[in-house]
Amino acid sequence: MTAVSERLRDTAFMTYSLPEGLPSDGNKPVFVDSENRLWVPPVEGGLWWVKDGRHGRATNAGLDQDVVYSIAGRNGELWLGRQHGGLTVLRSERDSFNVRSYRQADGLAQDSVYSVYLARDGTVWAGTLSAGVSALNNNRFTNYTTADGLASNTVASILESADGTMWFATPSGLSAMSKGHWQGYTAQNGLPSENVNCLMEDSTGVLWVGTASGISFGDRRSFRVPREVPAPLREQVLGLAEDQYGWLWIATSNHVLRVNRDKLLRDALAEGDVREYGLADGLRGLEGVKRHQSVVTDTEGRIWFSLNRGISMVNPARLTRNSPPAIAHVQAVLADGNPIGLGASVHIPGGHRRITLDFAGLSLSVPERVRFRYLLEGFDHVWSEPVAAREAVYTNLAPGPYRFRVVASNPDGVWSSDEAVIGFDVDPLFWQTWWFRLSIVLIIALAVVRFFQLRVLRLTKQINMRFEERLAERTRIAQELHDTLLQGFLSASMQLHVVNDRLAADSPEKPLVNRVLELMGHVIEEGRNAVRGLRTSRLRSPDLEQAFSLIRQEFPAQAQTGFRLIVEGTPRPLRSIIRDEVYLIGHEALSNAFRHAHASDIEVELEYAASRLRVLIRDNGIGIDTQVLSSGRDGHWGLSGMKERSERIGGKLRVLSRAVAGTEVELSVPGPIAFESRSNDHPRAWVSRLYRRKRRNEESQSGGEQPR
Repeated sequence: MTAVSERLRDTAFMTYSLPEGLPSDGNKPVFVDSENRLWVPPVEGGLWWVKDGRHGRATNAGLDQDVVYSIAGRNGELWLGRQHGGLTVLRSERDSFNVRSYRQADGLAQDSVYSVYLARDGTVWAGTLSAGVSALNNNRFTNYTTADGLASNTVASILESADGTMWFATPSGLSAMSKGHWQGYTAQNGLPSENVNCLMEDSTGVLWVGTASGISFGDRRSFRVPREVPAPLREQVLGLAEDQYGWLWIATSNHVLRVNRDKLLRDALAEGDVREYGLADGLRGLEGVKRHQSVVTDTEGRIWFSLNRGISMVNPARLTRNSPPAIAHVQAVLADGNPIGLGASVHIPGGHRRITLDFAGLSLSVPERVRFRYLLEGFDHVWSEPVAAREAVYTNLAPGPYRFRVVASNPDGVWSSDEAVIGFDVDPLFWQTWWFRLSIVLIIALAVVRFFQLRVLRLTKQINMRFEERLAERTRIAQELHDTLLQGFLSASMQLHVVNDRLAADSPEKPLVNRVLELMGHVIEEGRNAVRGLRTSRLRSPDLEQAFSLIRQEFPAQAQTGFRLIVEGTPRPLRSIIRDEVYLIGHEALSNAFRHAHASDIEVELEYAASRLRVLIRDNGIGIDTQVLSSGRDGHWGLSGMKERSERIGGKLRVLSRAVAGTEVELSVPGPIAFESRSNDHPRAWVSRLYRRKRRNEESQSGGEQPR
């Protein structure tokens, strides 16, 4: 009583056990008659009653020497199921009882009666330990066993539903008898376990079944196990009752619960729909007992529990009164264990890895039953589950503003509408500031750009080296042709001229020598043209656009074909080798268009951009066959040659063709590769000057002018 008074709270339960005069504690059934007299059979035997602080016991018919398993009653009658004495009825007559017992010799199935139930038609049902169930009507017994359809000959609980069906709970399943027909229910019919302990029909006609593996509900058609229930509802259920407010009171192997029936039926249990009671609520034990009718409702709506430490009673009407809410309060904010001052503006220095918020809920009754829910705006998306802990811990919070909210529930599970709120800011470290991150992004972007530039420069140098190598090779070949083969032919020609001058005019050899001189002249001229081609561009015009325009003259037979050349951008000088290769690729594409496309319009688009040189040739002809476009045509190397030339100069060639849309050839060459620059042309100029210097030296050494 001292603890109760210190908490300034009346407990929800009132418990009767040894201190209140009962002869023993648990493991017994409980029954409250119409006069609100509590009947309790001690474990060691006998039958006691308690009312208005008075108690007594019944010793008739050897009750003080036998154990009472079950009690049922109506209209002044008390029916007892006994361990050895069969079925006994007590009829009160003033201050005494008229007693009669029924034994196996009277037709009872067995003298060990575990469960007793009074049906509405006056039939007394007695479930035995191992011989089935007996029905007493008009002093005559009718016995039923597994042979008749009973699931087991051990009957733990009996119930009559509103439609007159008799239900029997057994360790092997649930049995129902209606109008002489039996039906069995097992786990296949929706029961969580076939070991059934207790039965109850609520005010809406739903049948509730308590089993060794939890609770289920249903009717004669089927049963169902509620989903998303708390763990205690999946324990062994030993007793069930309903109060006048539609809540279920449940005793399990380790818990005493109050559950919102309607929410449980809809699988919609929420916070506050399940209330668990403990020692702080006036209970002295939390374990239910395995007896028929271990949880009952009396005529005043009170719920009685038979538990392992006495008989406990709760009045649900008292629980519906408004109880004061618990008041939540944030007490402290700690960063890595160091307190932060609470004020109008709370700042937490950056770099702290563990932030703790301490809070409390003011309750003068049972503080340990207070529960909390909290939400950190800026981090959490939903409220936390109810917790008993009085602190919330967050690790590695990012810099920024936060708002912590906490709400508490009182010991009766009622949540307060008032929240405790505190706002705070986590300051960033220097590397978490926006300017630092922006700097990193800019540095990375500059590094990527610089890498790209270096890559382009490297590729440009490689291509330039390749160009210079080709130019040097062409110069060397031209020099060799000029200094060896061509000079040799010139010397031979001069000697033949000397011989021809010495021959007589009528000499028969003179025509032959003249013919040889003529042939040698042609050879020397072709050699000079070859040397000239190696030293100069192959184009007839140094301007690429003019060179493309002249191609039209090579196909007079296609004079009716429309031809147009478009130049975009400002023309820029091209490297000679690039100009030659681009011209040859364009020449091949235009030749194919004039010769094979049967096009009425051909268009050339020449684009000088800062980043590239682009040549686009399109026609509206018949297009190129798909097979030819992908693998080429045997004996023809136009397409493959165009691709090879494009790859040699670092360009990209794209050829698109459709039967109804003609052909489109696009060549793109990067600007650093295509366009001339002073620094890039320097090696070529150096090679040219070196060649001219060498030529002048050779001419001066020969002492005369050499033919060209």
